[in-house]
Amino acid sequence: MAKIALIIGSLSRPSLNRSIAEHIAAQAPQGVAVEEIALAALPLYTQDLDTQDIPAYNRVRAQLKAADAVLIVSPEHNRSIPAAVKNLIDAASRPFGQSVWNGKKTAIVTASPGGYGGINSGLHLRQVLQSLGADVLIAPEVFLSRANAALNENGKVADERTAGFLNKFAAAFYEWAAQ
Repeated sequence: MAKIALIIGSLSRPSLNRSIAEHIAAQAPQGVAVEEIALAALPLYTQDLDTQDIPAYNRVRAQLKAADAVLIVSPEHNRSIPAAVKNLIDAASRPFGQSVWNGKKTAIVTASPGGYGGINSGLHLRQVLQSLGADVLIAPEVFLSRANAALNENGKVADERTAGFLNKFAAAFYEWAAQ
């Protein structure tokens, strides 16, 4: 069974990025398991912790190592990567020489109620992950603007055009992840 690690960049439970991530996860074909990596409990990374046994770091490193691919669905905070996502990336890249990112297939989706769709966050994520040796999916891209308008009152993707766009991305992502 193929394993996908899902990172949702918003710590807010009712976030639109969670809704987008859940929609993409629901498109996983049979034989693909999607497991969310919880970010909220991770201690703030510092190199001083590299020599200590930190159970929360061990958990996320093991989840990422076991995954065939990673899907990051994230908002943009102040025109960049949310702190919780960057913290996870940093913790999983350490200690030196033990990064889980090297060669890891990773796709990035950003969504925002604004007009730019979180593109700055997406591009910064790509830059950081590529510098760590991750195999980042370049196309298709998803920088979903005005994403809140695509959701119904229950927080589900209801707009047909958006659903079709996300389904097309999901199909390409799952196919690429399985290769």
